[in-house]
Amino acid sequence: MADQAILQDQTILVLITAPSEAVGREIGRALVEQRLAAGANVIAPVNSVFHWKGRINEEAESLLMVQSRAALFEERLLPAVLALHPYEVPEVIALSILMGLQSYLDWIETETQI
Repeated sequence: MADQAILQDQTILVLITAPSEAVGREIGRALVEQRLAAGANVIAPVNSVFHWKGRINEEAESLLMVQSRAALFEERLLPAVLALHPYEVPEVIALSILMGLQSYLDWIETETQI
């Protein structure tokens, strides 16, 4: 149980691809407004190559890098992204932030408190 509590307190970086910079900004802004993320960086364009429905596709997309907490991911952040995202199966993956400037990590925690 203690390990689960540690994981829930973990700061995370969530990577989300979107079909355009505008859609990426919309999703990022919504997550910040709902305090599900402390911030969101939108990088556009990124060139994506992926296998989908039997074909290899190449698309220009945007990439969101969202700063949040593991405790918010499954029950709140992920449903919020899915409600706004136009893709059938969007890329939404969370990576643990193992180290960082402590004051920055504290900021993420403070800004995502509800």
